[in-house]
Amino acid sequence: MADQKLDNLLNLALDSTEEERKKSGNLNIGYEERSGNWDIIVKYSGDAEALSGERIRTVPLLGGYAVVNLPEEEIPEFASRPQIEFAEIPKRLYFQVNQALDAACIRPVQEGYFPGAAQTGNTADRMPEQITGNISGGKQGLSGQGVLVGIVDSGVDWQHPDFCNEDGTSRILRLWDQSLLAKPGENPPEGYAAGVEYTKTDIDRALRLSRAEGKQIVREQDFSGHGTSVLGIAAGNGRASGGVNRGVAYTSDIIAVKMGMPGENSFPRTAELMQGVDYLVRQAAELGRPMAVNISFGNNYGSHRGDSLLETYLSNVSDAGRTVICVGTGNNGNDSVHTAGILETGTQAEIPFSVSPREPVLNVQLWKSYADEIEISLVTPSGERIGPLSEQIGTQRYQAGETELLIYYGKPGPFQVTQEIYFDFIPRGAYITGGVWKIQLRGRRIKDGSYQLWLPGGRVLNPATGFYYPKAEETLTIPSTAAKVITVGAYDSRLNAPADFSGRGGGSLFYPKPDLAAPGVEITAPVPGGGYGTVTGTSFAAPFVTGSAALLMEWGIVRRNDPFLWGEKVKAYLRRGAQPLPGFDKYPDNQVGYGEDVIIRLH
Repeated sequence: MADQKLDNLLNLALDSTEEERKKSGNLNIGYEERSGNWDIIVKYSGDAEALSGERIRTVPLLGGYAVVNLPEEEIPEFASRPQIEFAEIPKRLYFQVNQALDAACIRPVQEGYFPGAAQTGNTADRMPEQITGNISGGKQGLSGQGVLVGIVDSGVDWQHPDFCNEDGTSRILRLWDQSLLAKPGENPPEGYAAGVEYTKTDIDRALRLSRAEGKQIVREQDFSGHGTSVLGIAAGNGRASGGVNRGVAYTSDIIAVKMGMPGENSFPRTAELMQGVDYLVRQAAELGRPMAVNISFGNNYGSHRGDSLLETYLSNVSDAGRTVICVGTGNNGNDSVHTAGILETGTQAEIPFSVSPREPVLNVQLWKSYADEIEISLVTPSGERIGPLSEQIGTQRYQAGETELLIYYGKPGPFQVTQEIYFDFIPRGAYITGGVWKIQLRGRRIKDGSYQLWLPGGRVLNPATGFYYPKAEETLTIPSTAAKVITVGAYDSRLNAPADFSGRGGGSLFYPKPDLAAPGVEITAPVPGGGYGTVTGTSFAAPFVTGSAALLMEWGIVRRNDPFLWGEKVKAYLRRGAQPLPGFDKYPDNQVGYGEDVIIRLH
């Protein structure tokens, strides 16, 4: 019997065989094959100590959330505890990858002027007088001084000159590499169970040595370069380019987290992201400083309505301390991974999707209103019709050619009004059955009628796999759908036009998303090794806004022009300051939000 305190994927994973889990793209993500334990994310109430046990390791997070590691056989008893409200399996995260400072009007703000002041002559459009002053012969603008920039990403090249001061010391105050197995003398941060934490003292000592020798002291590395580029846009000082490729909050101190699990073949998951954000917020509180946090990862699993534990956690933690969290919208806007429609009582809909003949794994999520009664069937490429599916909660199994189908008919969780029907395509050999599959819907008793379907994002599918009639709306990746984060889309600053890949909002959310757009095409950014490269994607639009938030908090909190300028107030200022893009007459828009990122008029 399914446990309704557990999310659908966790219930299905526990009801699946070891071979099925290994072949699935989602069902094995929380499982540690080495120990036989599971990582799960929980929402709980009461004392965190009540979650512990002889074989249960708990990492409490802010706001009544926790990441728990426990044996599979312990999960039923653990879930039955009255303190446990809900539990989810971790989900895998993907990079949001697919001129700019000037386009975002950051340069004038850094130099002490507000964009548009010279044209309008209106003194209300200029930075307030208390911001100005002589610094190196110019106006004293905003640089992020006194504000922390936090990043949870693939790591950072801490040896890159853009993250060092003029005297060669590091701008990074703390660096937590979650993916490292600790050696003697190394430890994770206090309160966390994995990885290695390095202090500024450790990094400064390593910087005094050769590059190779320094890596023996600070072993963290950014193998992909993603985090280095993201952090450089938000807070790099441009030293490697003589200041030419300077980032936004270029004097901010930095706290960085490299996501991952210790050991080989580690990859980032929502469990590591939540712990990383938790660490950043706690560090900022301990230092007594405001912080702008950047997240340039996302995934496609969930209702996209802000109701998963990751999304609600980020919204809750946004209220902790003086914090702003900025998240990219993802790059699914022009992919064929989403479709949607409206069903009425007595009507039918057919949703065809193609599967590449060499697709090793696939899953489809169908989300609908629980109030609607819909008959659901699946048609295989050979024309065999499976269904209508039983509406009984739990796992259903079918065989279709070389494919085993695991179908989970879910019910709403404690934080949802929507219902998921999840299809996992498991290959009996190397690949699932290719061709045209169809999901058929028939409205039996409809009150709402809308339905949404998603395939995995992150460009993990073959190009030939996708919906025949994709919809660009509702392609925001999770957690950019969280209510209280600042959600950032991408535009092409060379053309002053939106980027077609940028994820888009729609009518499913009860609040407008995205909040605004920033440059995200052909951006020059730091790369590991000390140089620069060109990057594209909403991964690299989000840090422009993260840096902008840091500048606003410097003006408001550090310089005491507005001591309460954090959280939703920063979002409000950025929305107000966003400028129109050509071709958009009504705002907010589901592609560019309230417009392109420009620092707000500070009256």
